[in-house]
Amino acid sequence: MRKLDEIVATVQKPARYTGGEFGEIIKDPASYSLHFAFCFPDSYDIGMSHLGMKLLYSLINRREDAYCERVFAPSLEMGGKLKEAGLPLYSLETKTPLADFDVIGFTLQYELSYTNILYMLDLAGVPLRSADRKDRFPLVVGGGPCAVNAEPIADYFDLFMIGDGEDVMNELLDLVSEYKKEGYGKKEFLKKAARIEGVYVPSLYDVGYNEDGTVKSITPLEGAPEKVKRCVIKDLDKAFWPESFVVPYSETVHDRACVEVLRGCMRGCRFCQAGYIYRPLRERSPETNNRLARALVKSTGYEELSLLSLSTSDYSRLEELLDMLYSWTDEEKTSISLPSLRVDSFTSKIRDKITGVKKSGLTFAPEAGTQRLRDVINKNVTEEELRRTADIAFDGGYTSLKLYFMCGLPTETEEDLKGILTLAGEIVDLFYHNPNRQKGRSFSLSASVACFVPKPFTPFQWEPQDDVETLLWKQKFLRDYPRSKKISVSVHKPYTSHIEAVFARGDRRLSKVIERAYKEGSVFDSWDENFNYERWIKCLEAEGLSAEFYANRRRSFDEIMPWDVVDARITKEFLKREAEKAYEGKTSPNCREQCMACGCGCKNGKVGEL
Repeated sequence: MRKLDEIVATVQKPARYTGGEFGEIIKDPASYSLHFAFCFPDSYDIGMSHLGMKLLYSLINRREDAYCERVFAPSLEMGGKLKEAGLPLYSLETKTPLADFDVIGFTLQYELSYTNILYMLDLAGVPLRSADRKDRFPLVVGGGPCAVNAEPIADYFDLFMIGDGEDVMNELLDLVSEYKKEGYGKKEFLKKAARIEGVYVPSLYDVGYNEDGTVKSITPLEGAPEKVKRCVIKDLDKAFWPESFVVPYSETVHDRACVEVLRGCMRGCRFCQAGYIYRPLRERSPETNNRLARALVKSTGYEELSLLSLSTSDYSRLEELLDMLYSWTDEEKTSISLPSLRVDSFTSKIRDKITGVKKSGLTFAPEAGTQRLRDVINKNVTEEELRRTADIAFDGGYTSLKLYFMCGLPTETEEDLKGILTLAGEIVDLFYHNPNRQKGRSFSLSASVACFVPKPFTPFQWEPQDDVETLLWKQKFLRDYPRSKKISVSVHKPYTSHIEAVFARGDRRLSKVIERAYKEGSVFDSWDENFNYERWIKCLEAEGLSAEFYANRRRSFDEIMPWDVVDARITKEFLKREAEKAYEGKTSPNCREQCMACGCGCKNGKVGEL
């Protein structure tokens, strides 16, 4: 312990590695039979902002037989010092070596964090591949959005949890408890685990390939289900939500109290994976949200409360909830923020009730610059609605806006690219023609343009991504196109988006690529300063694979997808229908307007009724 203290004192941001924060849960490991390590494969600053960790950390620690501790990816500086000193990666709460836990659980939020998983296992002294971990413990498990296509990292995990984690986590830990008591082997445990709804055990499926590299077959073994059905929490009012959080000593990306007011999305934007894999839309009642919010603010001391969801302004009783919150947050000087706002559901009443967003800016996501392309992607936002929303913001004193767009969307043309800056210019003009604007104040508009990445379980899962050269040309076009000095344009690097697309739609053969890249130095690839595109391309080629095969190839509707082993409760027939409507430039209504028979399980076509 003294050696560790000496190391921590010499690295940047030592608070990342000390633990001891307000609200952390300390238990005596000897008093609990189940030892769970929740691992976030990125830095403490990012991981401590993750909602899933806050939720499952408290959920597991509520159990009478288990304790859960946190582990984050140490910086390269800290990791190097641990190796040099012969010390393993450890948990924050009790400084227990990661390898000593029964279950090592990773949350899978982003494809470019996959090498960090190997980095953490390596620092812990845990064999990387599941097949090489002969002992019963530790079990390495994964969950989160990337788990819907876990094939590129399947070789490293014993199992994955697909969908909402609250119920499946408890079922899995019940089985682990039984496993420890009965003493049967790892293979027998995995066969039993595969019977739990939402649990995918990769070793119980054989994958065959055609000569052209596409998937030929996915064959379940030893009684495993043909498809693994995504878990869905039906009633959020009855679902667990923590009433206290660990409060970091150091600054993190999102350092505030937060309540998930709803889960899922009713919109159906054809590029958005989250909008499909979290269906159906389910709401917590205003009373429950208010009670949880007040408990969190009281227990943590936070002065900001965030109402989280994929689209908070779609919460059907938002104004009622804001009234409840305002009855006590004003007196307690707690600000309220709504980070997920839709252009077409932002009102003056909502604007006036938001106290946590500074008057300097609001963020909206038109996604495309022309109505034609917004119809293709089913954004269902018109320019008139965007102008109305901007006017509402300007009436309320806002002097800047940030607009999110994408380039490389299916069917995109040069006119669509021009439309991004034309639309931005119209919003600038709108500010200066607004009679209620803040006089004497300058206005700025930021247009952030990301690269389209095709994702599983979306209508665009069959679409090719633009190659890097095309994306670079489009970005140069946007930077060079004449525009007002009030408009700034920022773009995401297409190289990272290209590799993200490779792993988003990848298969099991990519496991060797990830391991090779890690051993050649790829760690913290989600950080620009560490990402090395040429290394990834060379590692793909060394394994006889190509980025173009995974990212830039149009796939046929009848091709077997690597992720077809998962039943995400969204039918392929529905996704095909939506893809065909995109080619025709036709939109689909949101779930409250009309049920589109997506397969998510709403009774009688009524959104959220399960």
